[in-house]
Amino acid sequence: MIDGTYIGVLDRIVDGKTAVILLEADDEVQDQRDIPIERVPQEGRKEGSVLAVTVEGSQIEAIEYRPEETTQRREDAQNRLDRLGKRLSEKPDEDE
Repeated sequence: MIDGTYIGVLDRIVDGKTAVILLEADDEVQDQRDIPIERVPQEGRKEGSVLAVTVEGSQIEAIEYRPEETTQRREDAQNRLDRLGKRLSEKPDEDE
């Protein structure tokens, strides 16, 4: 991975010890990094949290929690689910 700052999403926490972070560029996952959960800022230790992840020499050098982006992504995901649910409920039953 090229040095720089990426958007990272906390995908999951394994055994309460390891944070699995998906690194994105151009809205696509480019890499996955497994790091000790202690390296993630306390307020960002929830699945789906958005992080700014700085990579230097293939190592994660800094992680910053992005609360506004986290909230926006969660709202966008909920809106997509709501629209999908509405479309599904509008389809006529095949039994009718």
